[in-house]
Amino acid sequence: MRHILYPDEYLPSAYQIDYDKLYQKGCRGLIFDIDNTLVPHGEPADRRALDLFLDLKELGLDCVLLSNNKEPRVKMFADKAGVRYIFKAKKPSPKNYRQAMQWMGTDCGSTIFIGDQIFTDIVGAKLAGIHAILVEPINPKEEIQIVLKRYIEKIVLFFYRRSL
Repeated sequence: MRHILYPDEYLPSAYQIDYDKLYQKGCRGLIFDIDNTLVPHGEPADRRALDLFLDLKELGLDCVLLSNNKEPRVKMFADKAGVRYIFKAKKPSPKNYRQAMQWMGTDCGSTIFIGDQIFTDIVGAKLAGIHAILVEPINPKEEIQIVLKRYIEKIVLFFYRRSL
């Protein structure tokens, strides 16, 4: 088993993932973080995000947004994108990852999580037994507590890359 801090994949962007290939491999549900995964922190759903969710629905993939943010921020994004959401998710607790799978009717083998932070997003997905894809943050401008975590993440990523 891989280290709980290590993603199953590390890619430049959620927009560069081959979702067709994931579907062909049996994926039926996607759980996404929002801030700095799909849009810069606090930004509304933009055209690129909206197009992504339209494409995913067309492919037959179900999606749930999972965020530690408060409901007004998450609801604003989710309503525009037309997807369900869980706010104040308390990531890395696996509880709401499991709730998202229940909503989608998927399990650990048919669900993939996509997020930009190791210590919340990836650890939570791994604790829930879900395939975890780490993406690079969209915008380097972040809140101070996240900036501090990014320094530690760089160390983890150094060892992750060496383990490949």
